[in-house]
Amino acid sequence: MTTATGGSAAGGSSVAPRWHRVCAAADLAEGTAIGTEIEGVPVCVVRSGGAVYAVRDECSHADVMLSQGEAEDGKIECWLHGSQFDLASGVPLSLPAIEPVPTYAVTIDGDDVLVDVTHSNPERG
Repeated sequence: MTTATGGSAAGGSSVAPRWHRVCAAADLAEGTAIGTEIEGVPVCVVRSGGAVYAVRDECSHADVMLSQGEAEDGKIECWLHGSQFDLASGVPLSLPAIEPVPTYAVTIDGDDVLVDVTHSNPERG
């Protein structure tokens, strides 16, 4: 298993990862986003700049799915008001959003994209 990007195991967490298959890596084209739900958590998985990221599939400004927005250059844009978020950190890059979105651990196992929502960035959820 090779770890990609998009979140990290919460520092010092003793909880074992719970990986969930989201899609085949080959099905996630550059600049595309897939929305899914894992353990009741809405998740947006994105390939940008050759890396795969996972963030909460909900804009922190409005209850809008980020997976319906555009992704490029390591960021995703909310289609409703134009807020952009850094895919690696979840930090908002433009208004009107001022709160970050949680990021989740991602790994690629063979051709499978796996996400673990139990290991989000501890500062973002």
